[in-house]
Amino acid sequence: MARFRIDLRGLDLRGALDFAIGNEEDAQLRYREFAARVSSPQAAEFFRRMAVNESKHGQQLEARRDVLFRKSPRRFDTSVVSDGWLPDADEISTTISPHEAVELALRAEIRSCEFYAAAVQAVEDPDVRTLFEDLESEEAEHAAALRRMLEDFPPEPHS
Repeated sequence: MARFRIDLRGLDLRGALDFAIGNEEDAQLRYREFAARVSSPQAAEFFRRMAVNESKHGQQLEARRDVLFRKSPRRFDTSVVSDGWLPDADEISTTISPHEAVELALRAEIRSCEFYAAAVQAVEDPDVRTLFEDLESEEAEHAAALRRMLEDFPPEPHS
């Protein structure tokens, strides 16, 4: 299991929601980037749909946070770009093959899934644990969709 630099033991629901919102923002950015750079219209459409999906998750988390913590300041004001959740700029060329993009996206979804699995074991707050269990399940579904996409886009032969 991967190691993460955030101490989860004392994380409360507000911090967990803020963190999860940042994670959804990162995923949305990643999928938009792939949609813009991938060389296949079919793959680009898939990534656009995934970006919309991540946006909806973020909006759901934002709505939940707003109900529970409307007046409380955010604990995570920026997305979770550190720790390798998004591919480095040098991992994405101006154009990218569908297979490469799906592999990069899959790696990020697996990291998210691993993070939430580790978080479930580390957090003490039962509400946070439940939130992270739900998010782990969603990330596993995303990874499964990406694995299916890999079947549609085999690696391209090197010339």
